[in-house]
Amino acid sequence: MAALREPLPATLRITGYKSHAKEILHCLKNKYFKELQDLVVDGQKIEVPQPLKWYPEELAWHTNLSRKILRKSPQLEKFHQFLVSETECGNVSRQEAVSMIPPLLLNVNPHHKILDMCAAPGSKTAQLIEMLHADMNVPFPEGFVIANDVDNKRCYLLVHQAKRLNSPCIMVVNHDASSIPTLQIDNNGRKEILFYDRILCDVPCSGDGTMRKNIDVWKKWTTQNSLQLHGLQLRIATRGVEQLAEGGRMVYSTCSLNPVENEAVIASLLEKSEGALELADVSSELPGLKWMPGITQWKVMLKDGQWFESWKDVPSNRQTQIRPTMFPIKDEEKLKAMNLERCIRILPHHQNTGGFFVAVLIKKSSMPWNKRQSKLQRKLSQRTGDVSVSAPATEDGSLEIVEEPPDAEDEESKETQHLLNVESEQSKKDGVCGPPPSKKMKLFGFKEDPFVFLSEDDPLFPPIQKFYALDPSFPKMNLLTRTQEGKKRQLYMVSKELRNVLLNNSERMKVINTGIKVWSRNSDGEQFGCAFRLAQEGIYTLYPFINARIINVCIEDVKVLLTQENPFLSKFSSETHKRVKDLAMGSIVLKYEPDPSKPDTLQCPIVLCGWHGKTSLRAFVPKNERLHYLRMMGVEVFKAKRREENFESKTEEGDQDSTKHMEEEMDMEHNELATKMEAEVDEEPIHELMESSVIEPENKMGNVQPSSENAENRDIADLSSVKA
Repeated sequence: MAALREPLPATLRITGYKSHAKEILHCLKNKYFKELQDLVVDGQKIEVPQPLKWYPEELAWHTNLSRKILRKSPQLEKFHQFLVSETECGNVSRQEAVSMIPPLLLNVNPHHKILDMCAAPGSKTAQLIEMLHADMNVPFPEGFVIANDVDNKRCYLLVHQAKRLNSPCIMVVNHDASSIPTLQIDNNGRKEILFYDRILCDVPCSGDGTMRKNIDVWKKWTTQNSLQLHGLQLRIATRGVEQLAEGGRMVYSTCSLNPVENEAVIASLLEKSEGALELADVSSELPGLKWMPGITQWKVMLKDGQWFESWKDVPSNRQTQIRPTMFPIKDEEKLKAMNLERCIRILPHHQNTGGFFVAVLIKKSSMPWNKRQSKLQRKLSQRTGDVSVSAPATEDGSLEIVEEPPDAEDEESKETQHLLNVESEQSKKDGVCGPPPSKKMKLFGFKEDPFVFLSEDDPLFPPIQKFYALDPSFPKMNLLTRTQEGKKRQLYMVSKELRNVLLNNSERMKVINTGIKVWSRNSDGEQFGCAFRLAQEGIYTLYPFINARIINVCIEDVKVLLTQENPFLSKFSSETHKRVKDLAMGSIVLKYEPDPSKPDTLQCPIVLCGWHGKTSLRAFVPKNERLHYLRMMGVEVFKAKRREENFESKTEEGDQDSTKHMEEEMDMEHNELATKMEAEVDEEPIHELMESSVIEPENKMGNVQPSSENAENRDIADLSSVKA
C-alpha cells in the first residue's frame, strides 16, 4: 500500500529489432543518462536510469522520475524531447515495466501467427511486431500479428502505434474479443481454419494495479468492478483458447491483483478444458524478475462488504451478481493438478512497478466442446466445400460465427453458403477485400475503404518495375491500394500470409488497417520516368528488391542531406557527385554503409528516400526521423528544436521574415535556398515541389496547413515564403 501511494516511475523500451538499437543504447548511456547525473529537480535527486534486470539485452530502462516531473521540469526538457522524438520514430516506446512482461512470456518466433485479442493502445502489440522482425534482413517474416480491439476509436490509436514500426505483417481489426470470428486461409487450394500459434489475452480489468498512474481508481474502485468483469474475462479467454493451435501458447494477463479476475478465471478455464490446457512453468524464463506465486484460496466480497467463502453460501437473490466460477475449486486433487502456483503475481513494492498478473497456458489438445472443429478441418481438406457461416450481428455490432459441417441438411444454410462462396470467389478474382457487406455485419465507427490488390496485368506496375529495376522475386501480388475507382495515389504492401487472410475473410472481418506504404504518386511524375516515388516508411521493406537508382553516400553527405533542405550537388563529396551525374532525375535511394575501420563514426546502415533534381539532391525523410539520424551521428539538435518553437510563435505573430528564421533555426547553410528554388522551378513543377514538401496555401491567420494525406512528411520544410 505504501508503494501504491508513490508516483509511478517512468520506464522506456528500445525497439530491439531495428539495426540501430545498439546506437540508441550507446547514445542514451553516454550522453543523455550522463547529463542526468547529480541533477536535483524540485528537491529530488535524479538517479541515473538503470536497466530492468529481467529484460533481455538491456533494452528496457527505469528511472526514479515520475511522468509529471519529466514533462514539466525545464532541466529535463532535453531528455524529454529526445524521448518524444524517438517515440514518434518508433525507436523508443514509453511503456510501463510490467506491461512488457506478457509478450516476453509468449516466446514468439518470426514464423508464428499471432492474435492480440484486446490490443489497444498497442504497446504490447509493438513488442510482438518487434519479435517477428528479429532478423532485419528478412523483409517479410512468415508470421503476422492480427491486433483486435472492440472499441473502434481505440483501434486508430492502435494503428498509430503499429505504424511507427513500419511492418507489412500487422493487421488491425475491430471485433468483440469474446466472439471474434473464426478465420479461414487457403492452403494449396483447400480451405483451412486459421489457428494461432500465439495468443495474447490482455483482458479488460478493474485496474486496481494501476493506482499509481490512474489516480481515479482510488475513488472509483469497488469490489463490484471485478464481479461485473469476471464473466467477460472468462468468455474472452475461452474464445482465445478455442482459436489456439495445439502446442500453442496463450498468455492471460490483467493489471489487477483481484483473484476473481485472475486465478478464478484460469481455474475455471482449466476445469472446463478437461486436460486440454495446462499452466506452463515460466519461473526460469525471466531471470531477475521478482514475483509471487498464484494463490489457491480466496473469498468473494459484495459491494456492501459481505464476504462469501463458497458458492453454496450465496443467497439466491445474490446469485446473479456472484457466479460459481468466481470461487476456488473445492476438490483438493483437482486443485493440486491445476498448478495455480505457476501463475505470476507482481506486487508494486517488488521492483517499484504497478501491480500485475500473468498466466501462461499451453494447449495440449482440442477443447472438449470444440472437438468437431478437427472433424470439420479433416472434411475441408478432403473437399473444396466451405465452412457454413451464419453471421448475425449482436447488439454491440460484434459478429458471431457459427460453424456447421458441410453435410448439414439445412437447405437455407446450403443456399447461404453457396452465395458466400460465389461472393468470396468473385472477391478473390477482383483482389478486393472488404468492407464487409452491411447485411452480414453491422458497421460502427468510420466506414473503411476497401483493400484492393493489384491484378497480375495491372499497367501501373511495369513502369515501376523498370524504373527501379526490381528483382524478379519481388512479390507484386502483395501490393494493394485503398481505392477501386480513379487514380491510385498510394501503394501499400502486405506479407503473402496476410494477403491470404484478407482475401479469404472479407465477408466476416472488419479490417481497420493493414499494409505499409511503399510508393506515393507524384504529380507529373511520368516525365521523370515513373509516376511513383519511394516512401520512406516502406524503404527498409523495399530496399532488398531494388537494383537501380541506389547511391552510396558517406557520413558527411548524410549530414548535408539531413540538415539542408535542397542542397546543390556541389555540396556533396566528389564520389557522390560522380554517381549522380549520369542518373536520370526522379526518386532515388540513398544508402550509407558504416565503416568498421572508423569505430567512432555511426556503425549502423541508413537507407533514405531521396529526389535527384537537375542540380541538387534532397532527402524525403520525416522530421523526427531526421533528428534521430542526426543524434546518432553526434549532431546536437536540441537548440534547433527550441529555435524552431520560437520561429513558429513569431510566425503566428505575423513575422514575415521566415527564411531568415529557418536559417537560424537549424544552424544550416541556407543562403542559396531561394536562388536554388528559382533555378529548379523549371526542372520540377512548382505544384510537385509543393506536394512533396507537404505544404498547402496559408490560411487567414498565416499558419501553414499541412496536408493530412501526406502527414508523414508534414515537417520536412516550410517553403511557404519561397512560394510567395
